[in-house]
Amino acid sequence: MYTNLAYSTYSQNNISIESSEKLIKMLYEGVLRFTSQAKKAIEDGNIEKRTYWINRTSAIFAELIHSLNYEGGTVAYYLRGLYTQQLRLLTEANLHNDAARLDEVLNVAKELLQAWKEETDEVVD
Repeated sequence: MYTNLAYSTYSQNNISIESSEKLIKMLYEGVLRFTSQAKKAIEDGNIEKRTYWINRTSAIFAELIHSLNYEGGTVAYYLRGLYTQQLRLLTEANLHNDAARLDEVLNVAKELLQAWKEETDEVVD
């Protein structure tokens, strides 16, 4: 279910995904966008939108977990733990209406996106 939601999020506008590298970048960007929307919903006191955006973000992390290649070494195991931690933070943010936990998710997602951009730029060059 989460996998289909995450995928449909990006395919609904007929986006042509040129590579798995671009898809991962788009997923990280989606985490940033959706988590920011969830944080705004908390600030606005909108429980329905908070839950909606947190669920969208959780779906992306579930997709990221499912896309890991464990044959590539220990990085995949590290990322699985990191993504799982983000899912836990999202759940806690939703349960406790806690924007601080969403800030933690935003910080991690920003770092992941930056690292991914640096890594894929090296591959492209």
